[in-house]
Amino acid sequence: MKTVFMGTPDFAAVVLDSVVKAGFEVGYVITQPDKARDRGKKIQFTPVKEKALEYGLEVLQPEKVRGNAALLEQLQEYRPDIIIVVAYGQILPKELLELPELGCVNVHASLLPKLRGASPIQNAIVTGETVTGVTIMQMGEGLDTGDMLTKVEVEIGRMNGEQLHDALAEAGAKLLVETLPKLESGSITPIPQDDSQSTYAGLIRKADGKIDFRKTPEEIERLIRGFDPWPGAFCDCSGTVMKLWAAQPLNQTCEQEPGTVLRTGEEGMDVSCGGRILRVTEIQMPGKKRVFVKDYLRGNSIAAGTLLK
Repeated sequence: MKTVFMGTPDFAAVVLDSVVKAGFEVGYVITQPDKARDRGKKIQFTPVKEKALEYGLEVLQPEKVRGNAALLEQLQEYRPDIIIVVAYGQILPKELLELPELGCVNVHASLLPKLRGASPIQNAIVTGETVTGVTIMQMGEGLDTGDMLTKVEVEIGRMNGEQLHDALAEAGAKLLVETLPKLESGSITPIPQDDSQSTYAGLIRKADGKIDFRKTPEEIERLIRGFDPWPGAFCDCSGTVMKLWAAQPLNQTCEQEPGTVLRTGEEGMDVSCGGRILRVTEIQMPGKKRVFVKDYLRGNSIAAGTLLK
């Protein structure tokens, strides 16, 4: 099967690795343009480009795919059987979607139609899902609305955002290489999505990580866990932004103002929220590394009565 692979971040690089190891021909790898980091001092390749170069694959990095006649002509000459799209970062035009005989398939990190959009992994945790997964779908012109081909479930448990990302990437990579031969043989019946059951997970902004201590300890703990490692959940502490990296809800009631530090010690920092208590165990102060609260307290102090907001 002749394939073209389109993707950009680490999640997509895991899938590309699996596709190549499974023996599929990858004629082109298309990824987003390189970006400068450290104030333009060093060019950073996308994870997918790095993985493609490991295998000696030809990499294309167009600024845009819509209205790109040269790219379309190049792909038409290659005549791929299928185009695989994994978190590419641009919306594909109709002429590209219709180019391969088997169409374009997308590896999406949720159990569609739940959590369509750009941040299904983080939102699965933040919204309290107990199970999520990966859906391989046939792409259409809508946003994650195409017919579903195959699915695999993943239990979330106590995983944070990074751990769930890695688990879903591995599950999605395995599912894709199992799905492609079935799609080629015609042994899969696509299933339309039920739009009435759809939910949306949009782009994450830093502001989405701002903690509202009026919420329950469970809601705040899921926010902290879901946004680990980026962008991190944070609050204001005496004019300083403190990031919270790990916490656990306590089954204790509290009448203090939400956000009030009740006590600190070896077990962590207890904070009033939603009429109960959240025990914060890992924090990060500006310009410092993330540390356990107990280690931070060895050279610093957080006074009881401090208000986090």
